Formats: sequence, structure tokens, C-alpha cells
Amino acid sequence: MSEAVLPPIGMLAELTHRCPLQCAYCSNPLELMKANREMATEDWLSLFDQAADLGVLQIHLSGGEPTLRPDLEAFVHHLSDRGVYTNLITAGVGLREGRIGDLAEAGLDHVQISFQGAVAVTTEMIGNYRDAHIKKIDTARQVRAVGLPLTINAPIHRHNIDEIPAFIELALELDAERLEIANVQYAGWALLNRNALMPDRAAVDRQVDVVREAQERLHGILAIDFVTPDYFAIYPKPCMGGWARDAFMVAPDGAVLPCHAAGTIPGLVFDRFGEKSLTEIWHFSSAFNAFRGTDWMSEPCRSCERREIDWGGCRCQAMAIAGNPAATDPACIKSPLHASMATLIEEATISRRDVLHYRRIGSGVATPGACTKETARS
Repeated sequence: MSEAVLPPIGMLAELTHRCPLQCAYCSNPLELMKANREMATEDWLSLFDQAADLGVLQIHLSGGEPTLRPDLEAFVHHLSDRGVYTNLITAGVGLREGRIGDLAEAGLDHVQISFQGAVAVTTEMIGNYRDAHIKKIDTARQVRAVGLPLTINAPIHRHNIDEIPAFIELALELDAERLEIANVQYAGWALLNRNALMPDRAAVDRQVDVVREAQERLHGILAIDFVTPDYFAIYPKPCMGGWARDAFMVAPDGAVLPCHAAGTIPGLVFDRFGEKSLTEIWHFSSAFNAFRGTDWMSEPCRSCERREIDWGGCRCQAMAIAGNPAATDPACIKSPLHASMATLIEEATISRRDVLHYRRIGSGVATPGACTKETARS
């Protein structure tokens, strides 16, 4: 490592892999955990205590669908007592009446609701869930009714990229504080579905123009965060702010990882909470130290002036495309494999594959379904 290890400030808690939606872009691994592998309530509470002691200031409660955990209110209350900011990331479907109010009473600070489309037909087609859109809208209104700040998450791909103006109008209509327009990152189920999700370059260029104009026009009214698409980039984004630099994630079974897709890198061993303390894992885990800082870098990263800006980019993307997690992220124009990103875009554009492998818990890969804007399952 080239610098001292500072305490983390953020943590993503994947409380469960269970989810009523079956989104084809989900970043969870292809092998999803069933409920019997999830950590018990007391184990999560212990982990949250250790996270607070370690210095974590904000915890994102996610999944899968975190509201499927009946102990969610207990988690929020406990974290609130410890002075930790809590953000609920939810699909916004299937919540019982009054639960948003209960979570607010427990001390919840913020809610993010993901919309698979800006219109009902797209939301239901991508998530494979009937009436999902109207249920999300109802949940969003409940969030605002109890006084909680709201973020609308808009994961962008081929099938909704032209709906960005409608996403902006939806966020304004729902009185959201923030809209996150996040181009899909190709890991987990999204990597499996890459050819069915990848937009073409013209659509991405149009998207950039629309977002920039809206950011300027709505400054002070709606905060619009824009997560650009790696495959169309010149330079990579820092993975999680830099590998094991200021944040980490915990899987439903208590495995502690530097990021969502780190499990795709062969040879990394991830410690499990309970077998080791969170402090031990953060500071001394071989997986966390594998790509921390800059000492692991080879050229051209090692001498690059951006090495402490993007921290080498995405190690999982380097693994997926270059076959080597220590390689320069192919999203970087300095990578010898940068041209391969354009090739992958072209292949996806030419194939125009519209068959999605929907996310489902169980052995093997989910049965694919035709990507058509018809009524989704109930």
C-alpha cells in the first residue's frame, strides 16, 4: 500500500438477495443466496455496532429487497441510536400500509426508490412485475408524506435511455430531492445481459446533452447525479471511491467485500463477519489489500497523473474484459485494450439481442424471456 489505511465512511449492507423484481441489470451475483443463508438479526446488529465503532457514518440498507427483512425497523432504530445515517434502497413494491411511517419513526434518514422505466410498460417489462410502476409511485408519495427525503434511481440501458426527459419529469412530480441517472454497470446479471442492455453511441450522446441541460435548468430545484457509462468513457471511474479506500459492502451471509462484483475475481478470499471482526477485515484482509492504494499498479497506471483520481478504475471490469484484475481498466484510453470496449458496443448494437435473462434465486441461470413491452408477471 502506498498510504495509511483510513477508516471507512460508508457501508452497503446487502441484507438479502430475495426480491420481488427480476431485473436483468441487477448487480448481485448470478448465484443468489436463499433466506437460510442470511445473517440473523443479532449478527447484523453486532456488525452495525462494529461499523459505527470503526468510523462508518452512513449505511445503505439494500438487497435484493431490504423490506423483506422483518427486522428492518430494528436495524434502523439501532443505527439511529448510534448516530449512523441510514439510507433505504428499495424497489418500492410490496410494502405493507404504514411501513414507511414505521421506518421514519425508527429514525430512517433517506429513501431511494428504483424505477426501471419512466413509464409503466418499461418498468414492468424490465422488472418482470405487474403493476410495479404504480406501486412505486404510491411508495414514493408515502415517503414524502412522512417527511423523508426521496431519491429516484434511474438505472439506464438500451430500453429506457430515451426516457430520460420523462424520468426528470417523474422526479419533479414526486417531489424528489435527487435523481440519480446511473448507466448500468456490466457486472452480475447485467454482464450476462450485456448485449440486450447496451445502448448505441448515438443514444448515449443524446443522453449526455439532455442531462447537462437539465442539470443547469433545474439547479437548486432537483439535484441530478449522472453516472456515466464506462464502455463509452475515455477515463475510468474510481471503483467505490477507490478499492477499499473509504467504503465496503457486506453480503447477506456476512461476507465482507470491497465492492459488489469482487467475488468474480479468482484467488481473492473474503473474510466473513463473526469469524473476524470488521476492524480486522478492513485493515488486514488480503482481499481488501490486494488493490488498495497504488503499489499494486503496473504501467501505464503506475506513472499516470490520474492514479490517485481514479485509483486504477474497476478491477472487476479489468477481470471481465482483460482477464486480469491487475490490468489497466479497459475503460481508460491508455489501456491497450481500450479499443475492445468499442468492439463490445458494436457487437451488442449489431446483435440487437432482446432476450433477457431475468434475475431469479435458484440453481443455474434464469430462463430467458423475450424483451417485449407486454404485461409482466404478477
